[in-house]
Amino acid sequence: MKAADAEESAPPAASAPEGEDDRFAEIMRRIDILAQEIEREKVGESLFLPAEKSEHGLGVAASKVYQVEQGISLGGYGEALYQSFDSARDDGTASDATDQLDLERGVFYFGYKWNDHWLFNSEIEFEHAGASDDNGEISLEFAYVDYLWRPRLNVRAGLVLVPMGFINELHEPPLFLGARRPDVERRIIPATWRENGVGIFGDIGPFRYRTYLLNGLDARGFSSHGIRGGRQNGSKADAEDLAWTGRIDYTGQLGLLAGVSFYVGDSGQGLRDAEGRTIGARTTLYDAHIEWKHRGLELRVLGARGEIDDTARLNAALGLRGSASIAETFEGYYLQVGYDLLARRGRSQRSLTPFVRVEGFDTQHEVPTGFSRNPARNIDILTFGIAFKPFDQMVIKGDYQNFDNDAGTGVDQFNLALGYLF
Repeated sequence: MKAADAEESAPPAASAPEGEDDRFAEIMRRIDILAQEIEREKVGESLFLPAEKSEHGLGVAASKVYQVEQGISLGGYGEALYQSFDSARDDGTASDATDQLDLERGVFYFGYKWNDHWLFNSEIEFEHAGASDDNGEISLEFAYVDYLWRPRLNVRAGLVLVPMGFINELHEPPLFLGARRPDVERRIIPATWRENGVGIFGDIGPFRYRTYLLNGLDARGFSSHGIRGGRQNGSKADAEDLAWTGRIDYTGQLGLLAGVSFYVGDSGQGLRDAEGRTIGARTTLYDAHIEWKHRGLELRVLGARGEIDDTARLNAALGLRGSASIAETFEGYYLQVGYDLLARRGRSQRSLTPFVRVEGFDTQHEVPTGFSRNPARNIDILTFGIAFKPFDQMVIKGDYQNFDNDAGTGVDQFNLALGYLF
């Protein structure tokens, strides 16, 4: 048979059944929908991961991004505080203090983990129920990028928390006793304290460390009340002067944390005296701290001391006289003991912890020659109260605080707080 005849007699090529392409397209569409559902499920798992574990010195809610495999993490905390003040000061004069009920903070942690090495973490805080003319505020408490290389050495850059004391990094309400944060960790260590910087952190055997290079404080905000007003908080921060901060803790024994922290750097940020000379205002701050938890017992001890150079010139440049002087040295301490009455009841998450805290601080421990100390700046506080947790992530706290100072103008107060984290 000729080739032409063979071609003519060959049966026609098979064609796809009618509608086959449409069915294939529908299958692919459903596969795509299924893939999206699986991805959403993974995102949901990371968003709603329970806040249970502290990592790299941060609170348990702030640490959630370290525990997801990849993608978004969401956490947060909040606290409401009622304060009732005595009508009279210690010297018998009227206190004129007004009782307050305040939603102090509503905080959200947003994080994103790209892979096993790179992640972003942030804390957005709404203070006093928002930002308005009644002193509300919205701010970033931290916002940084981590490169996780290995347990002993990692890199962090961005707006970071200064690693000093307990409260500055661990300020989620269920993590500390007392309706109010200890005043030593507000007036001597100015928590919450954050600055722009870069540094390293990690664990080496039983030791945990963090150290950063930061923009320095701004001495223009210093006063007889301390250095709190010198925080720049990452907002268009002057960086004429830089600072170095670091911390090392021993955690080799179950329930024990013991360590030291420091901060050192000039704070003048270009400020000059009447003769045009730069004021360095070198500021040094260091603390030693111990926490021990054992069978329901909780113990915290902290001592902190700071020093400021060039204070006489600084006072003159800022127009401060007499007892309004900035301190050459300032210092404080506190001792806190609590015991969970429900600790022996097995694995229940509930706790009922009476506690007592003794603290003292002086923001004008020493002032330069020619200036005087304000006796109201030397303060002792006795706090006793109780904290109840229906479960680990929520707490109700009530306490009474007796304030004494050398001027006899202390005003005692009763506090009641509700706190939570997620």
